[in-house]
This record gives sequence, structure tokens and C-alpha cells, in this order.
Amino acid sequence: MCSPRIVQVAHQEAAVAPRMSRRAWLGAAAGAFTAVAAGSGIAVAQEVPGGSVVDLTHTLSPGLPVWPGNPPFAMVPVAWHDNGGFGQHALAFWEHSGTHIDAPLHRDRHGASVDRIAAADLVAPLVVIDISARAAADADATLTVSDIDEWEAAHGRIPARAFIAMYSGWERRLATPGSFLNLDAEGRTHAPGFAPAAAEFLVAQRDIVGAGVDTLSLDRSASRDYGAHTAFLGAGRYGVEMLANLDRLPPTGARLIVGAPKHEGGTGGPCRVLALT
Repeated sequence: MCSPRIVQVAHQEAAVAPRMSRRAWLGAAAGAFTAVAAGSGIAVAQEVPGGSVVDLTHTLSPGLPVWPGNPPFAMVPVAWHDNGGFGQHALAFWEHSGTHIDAPLHRDRHGASVDRIAAADLVAPLVVIDISARAAADADATLTVSDIDEWEAAHGRIPARAFIAMYSGWERRLATPGSFLNLDAEGRTHAPGFAPAAAEFLVAQRDIVGAGVDTLSLDRSASRDYGAHTAFLGAGRYGVEMLANLDRLPPTGARLIVGAPKHEGGTGGPCRVLALT
């Protein structure tokens, strides 16, 4: 519901926006929101009594790291309670910001857009594979087929239509500015991800619905051929990047719910991700 005053304010903002360049609008929005933003954007798990729900989503804010070259999330008020009784913000962000979904279209020009991902595939058994010990010593570590074999030896075969999450412990780096992106002298990021062979195995041999990471990329972030992206998204599966709180989950037994956006033709977008344990 919108009051006439809110409609007026919103129309005024819309009239101004076309006269500004995208860069200028993003800059103005970011500046306006920085004054009221606080915190690092690190998610805090909130569970219902009994510990049955874990939030796997980072809070989207200007301070949350994004892929180098992408603008930060920005939010600016366009209507407020004193002018009509309702609050409303204009949001500015690139689709792949914060905890977000990668639709097949993100990598495959013929792949499904985010609005065409089957709803049934957004609810799935959750498998968590922990490579955090190796990632602590090697920022370019990858989840390999051997890691999958070891997980199955301990927990049984990965069920069909499951979602596989890599836990590297990377979100602990959010507390130290610059550590999450982990740029080298050439400006290249370094963080763990799936090995392409592991991605291919999970698609072909385990019929998964999708895969996720607690970093910014399904691939190790220094990759330049993006083999894991190609294997997952090229096969019609989806990805979720920058997951939070995976350390609060068991290796198996939880169920994932991905609250994906549904804008026509989208390559992905920020999403609310929950695990039921």
C-alpha cells in the first residue's frame, strides 16, 4: 500500500534518476547510505527454539565484500513515515552481491535464468563438506573428488537431488578488512572453491541440484577458466556463493531452502538461504 505522498516522492526520484549516469546514481546512493550503515555484514545465526533453523545468509550492506570491480550495495530512502506513513528505499546492487544465487544463465548464454529455476530444486537435502583445515594453510585449496570419496566413506552416498556446500572457514576473514578478498600484488583474489573435476563428478555421478561455497566464487577465485562454474551452470545446476554459518551444520541430515529472487531474465541475485536441521 502506498499513500499519494509516497507515490509523489517515488515519482520525483524516478524523474531525477534518468538524468544521472549509473555511476553517479550509485555513488550518491552509497554516500547517502554509508551515514546510516553499521557493522561488517557478518551474518548471525538465529535459530528457533530447539535449534531447527540456521540462517546461511550474510546481511547485505555497503561494507560486505564484493567481487573486485563490482560496486558495493547501496540503499537510499525515497519515502519515509513522516511523509505519508510508509517507509521505502531505492536499492542499487549488481545481481551477484552478498549471499546470492548463480543461475545457469550466469555462465551459459543458453542456460535458464533465475526465474526459470524449478521451485522444487530450491529445497534439497544439504551435504556439507569441510575443507577448512586445508584452506587455512592454502588459500587456493579446492574441494576435490577425493574429498567427496572421503565424505561418502564416513556418511554414505550423497543422495540424488542434493545440494553440496563447501565449508572452508573463509567467513572468519570478514573480521579483518581485505582478508576476505585476499588480493595479491597483481590484484588477483585468492580463496578456495570446487575443483572442476569434482564439479563434473557431482553433476554426472550424483545428480545434484546445485552447489554452494562460503567464498565469492564456486571456483577457486584465482581461476581464469572457471571450470567449476562451467561444469555446474553449464549442466543446468545452480550455485550459491558467500554462504554463512556452514560450521553450525552437520555434514548430513539438514535440508536447504533457497529463497531465490524471481526477476525475468536474471542471471542470479541476492537470496535468503535457510537450513532446517
